[in-house]
Amino acid sequence: MNAANTLPTTAKATATGLAVPRWVDLAAHAVPLAVLPSGLWRMAMAVGIPVGFSGQLAKDWQPGLEVSSYITLLTLVTEGLALMTLGLVRPWGERVPRWIPLLGGRRVRTWAAVVPALLGAFAVTALTTEMFWGGWPAEAGGSEAPQGMAALIMNACYVPMLLWGPLVAVVAVSYALRRRR
Repeated sequence: MNAANTLPTTAKATATGLAVPRWVDLAAHAVPLAVLPSGLWRMAMAVGIPVGFSGQLAKDWQPGLEVSSYITLLTLVTEGLALMTLGLVRPWGERVPRWIPLLGGRRVRTWAAVVPALLGAFAVTALTTEMFWGGWPAEAGGSEAPQGMAALIMNACYVPMLLWGPLVAVVAVSYALRRRR
């Protein structure tokens, strides 16, 4: 009988055999999903789908090589960072995969995962909280920002980002506590 068979059905084993509670695993998976709607909204803008900007803002965000490249890169980086949260509940977050040159097979130091995760969680929480307390996204551009239904859709796509920082913090603290044992 292996260690995975002795775990409760609500937990998964990681590379070091430590159990990840199901709710922590779900929280980690919720992070990329919380970021996805804003990325889809930005990508709609990048390909020229009207998202409600008018006046100078519409001209500034007109799809073209520079704007579309920036939006695409921002979306890919954002989603990539969100997906890295999964490393806190997966084996590759505890032991570097063998295929990675020079580091493959080595154990990931707890602080090397927790400190960046918590700093990122703090930064994202501060950014998204300011974004919404400051009236953004739909109000920042004044009368040129999306209005009515377009503003509702834009805000609905960005509101889930408020979960990003707190979810990463919870998963990182759980990772630290689990690895400390």
